Amino acid sequence: MANRTESTITIDAPPAEVLDVIADFEAYPEWAGDVKRAAVLSEEGDGWADQVEFTLDAGAIKDTYVLAYDWDIVEDGSGVVSWTMVSATVLSALDGSYTLARSDDATTVTYRLAVDLKIPMLGLLKRKAEKVIIDTALKELKRRVEAGPA
Repeated sequence: MANRTESTITIDAPPAEVLDVIADFEAYPEWAGDVKRAAVLSEEGDGWADQVEFTLDAGAIKDTYVLAYDWDIVEDGSGVVSWTMVSATVLSALDGSYTLARSDDATTVTYRLAVDLKIPMLGLLKRKAEKVIIDTALKELKRRVEAGPA
């Protein structure tokens, strides 16, 4: 998947706080609008989720899928959280990453995403859908982090 869509946002919190929200998969249905359920299937020895199952209801696209995660994070929470799709019904690929970089007292988050469906879709429409997914996810992440602990 050479073509990816990406976007960046600045969140008024240190990387560790942003990472805590990203890593709390069970809470995604509370703040990530299209995620109806998320369950950690397995964890690495260090406590990070290795595989997570999601149920998505994004209007025309409904699916249950499993993502495998890789955590390349340093002590302050900056670094890269990346994922690849393991299985799905409608999606044929859902690969992406969050890159967290400290920026003074804030965190710059870059979200990269490549989505593919088992049904045909024009490349232009697919990229537009990726852009909407990314922009929505970043805004929801920012709102959740900046609101503080629930």
